[in-house]
Amino acid sequence: MRGMRVWARLLGVEQAIVEDVRFEEATGALVVSVRPRRRDRHRCGICRRRSPGYDAGEGRRRWRALDLGTTKAYLEADAPRVRCPAHGVTVAAVPWARHGAGHTRAFDDTVAWLAVHTSKSAVVALMRLAWRTVGAVVERVVADAEAGRDRLDGLVRIGIDEVSHRKGHRYLTVVVDHDTGRLVWAAEGRSEATLEAFFDALGPERSKAIELVSADGAAWIERVVARRCPRATLCMDPFHVVSWATEALDAVRREVWNAARRAGETGLAKDLKGARFALWKNPTDLTERQRTKLASIAATNEPLYRAYLLKEQLRMVFSLRGAEGMRLLEGWLAWARRCRIPAFVELARKVARHLPGIAATLVHGLSNARVEAANTRIRLLTRVAFGFHSAKALIALAMLGLGGLCPVLPGR
Repeated sequence: MRGMRVWARLLGVEQAIVEDVRFEEATGALVVSVRPRRRDRHRCGICRRRSPGYDAGEGRRRWRALDLGTTKAYLEADAPRVRCPAHGVTVAAVPWARHGAGHTRAFDDTVAWLAVHTSKSAVVALMRLAWRTVGAVVERVVADAEAGRDRLDGLVRIGIDEVSHRKGHRYLTVVVDHDTGRLVWAAEGRSEATLEAFFDALGPERSKAIELVSADGAAWIERVVARRCPRATLCMDPFHVVSWATEALDAVRREVWNAARRAGETGLAKDLKGARFALWKNPTDLTERQRTKLASIAATNEPLYRAYLLKEQLRMVFSLRGAEGMRLLEGWLAWARRCRIPAFVELARKVARHLPGIAATLVHGLSNARVEAANTRIRLLTRVAFGFHSAKALIALAMLGLGGLCPVLPGR
């Protein structure tokens, strides 16, 4: 009996009774015959409710277990069917595997952990299974983890954004909880219909509880938020607002460079072409050479330097925040409207349209930084796994890695 308990411990099936262990010469695999304990028998495979037996099913079946060194291992047991009052005739539950799985729980959990932390080729080679099987395992582990929790419960402050996951403009819409930093929802697409699905899952009562929503200024997000949770305050992401100013500054730089090139001022055109990073970077991050180039622009090209100062003042708005930030923003708007630089006059109109959201950001200090961090992790998962044929598998893997659903590595 002690030897059988050792085998159960080695295979991670302490909740089962080991009956026999044999080595199959034909397949080179170790086959361990097991049976559930009395308290685990005759239970529905879906709800685990005790149910009357129906028949013997398809007889004995096997589940892939964790390898023992270089040898594959399988569990073998009877697979009878029961008649569940709620789910009808279904295969009886077994304590060592999830319903409908061909692998043990320990095997599934190990594959899911490896899929989050290593590359596709490493998971496939180490566990000796197909990548499509890895996707199915990940989806199964996520579904099992979500069965006992509600990721959408208690949301108060959320961030919404989209991230590209494949070529051809294939996007995911993601929602992150600012209070926990976890990914709580994701779906394929980036449209009002996609985001409506999130609020449908959230429900009207929980939608009313949302107080703050951070976004990047996308009109489709604003419209859905206004319809589905009108009590929420929409906060504009500071990074995207400053990026608008950076784009306007670069447009001014290109105009000045083209004018110098057409006028035959090749030296000035060359200096302006190499000034991009000096104009883009924050003053504290400039190198000595970039500071010199910026000083040269200030002395020789007043419109471009004025555009640079406008960009920097808008960035300073979000550094100050609160009432002081609002006063500086009002001053920036007045300056941008009268600066006679077309790109920044247009930017002033754009900022004025999003003024309520920017004001909310200055008051509440909410940004899309957590959402962008989640997007970066999703891109990393996509690259490490060398892409996914379906968004469903990627979303399941993202939930494991970013949604707090990743299982603990068995035995740790």
